[in-house]
Amino acid sequence: MSIETPEYQLISKEGAFEVRRYSDMIIATTNVQGGYKGSTSTGFRRIAGYIFGGNDKEMKIAMTAPVITDCPTADLNSYTVSFVMPKEHSFEDLPRTNTKLISIEKENLGDVAVLSFGGRVSEARSIEYQKKFSELLKKNKVSTQGGFMVAQFNSPWTLPMFRKNELMVRIKKI
Repeated sequence: MSIETPEYQLISKEGAFEVRRYSDMIIATTNVQGGYKGSTSTGFRRIAGYIFGGNDKEMKIAMTAPVITDCPTADLNSYTVSFVMPKEHSFEDLPRTNTKLISIEKENLGDVAVLSFGGRVSEARSIEYQKKFSELLKKNKVSTQGGFMVAQFNSPWTLPMFRKNELMVRIKKI
């Protein structure tokens, strides 16, 4: 069974990375204070509770991929974790959250540069890939907007060699 992912148009492939234009989407998002590992785990569980029926309609919502989080940096002490809601749902028909810690929002990522990588995501690996990706973007004269994001596509029990992850960053429109 395949898991739904956000729709996008491939704009270009620049060697190791792609430039994509994402369609509008609806996300469930939460912000958690603390370190990367603990914040992403807490944020994931919080939103998973919402989609598994912890909402005002006790409605179960299908899991999609990826789970998107802020990429760690030295000065970050809180992290945003977001799940993309299935396309079958409109903003109006999604249930309300049972907590003010989760919000349902319309999102438009717009033009995004994306670098794929495998294995487990950790703070150190995310920072390492962010440095490499920043150098690639600079070399290709791509201007970014905002911070980097980490997109994880697999369940926690997927073996590292089969895992798919992406580092994403908004760019100035091409």
